[in-house]
Amino acid sequence: MTVQAQIEQKLAALAPEAVRVENESHMHNVPANSETHFKVTLVSDIFDGLMPVKRHQKIYALLADELSGPVHALALHLYTPLEWQARGGERPDSPNCRGGGQ
Repeated sequence: MTVQAQIEQKLAALAPEAVRVENESHMHNVPANSETHFKVTLVSDIFDGLMPVKRHQKIYALLADELSGPVHALALHLYTPLEWQARGGERPDSPNCRGGGQ
């Protein structure tokens, strides 16, 4: 199973209304077909009443194995359904890589 598939499978435990896991490794100075840099956009009622740091901690706990192993970077965009609707279903774009000798 790919790292991306493992992440998607674990995030399903949060009963997301919407979830998108994007492998952004190709945007960084890593070997081809790497699975080291990911962006997660997740919309769930589970985030109601939680400050952003608590939302992130939930994800870090779920993905502890991946974060201690192959995943080098994880961008998180975590919303309640109302927040997601207020954003028009849009999440921020990732910045260009500034490291790794590029």
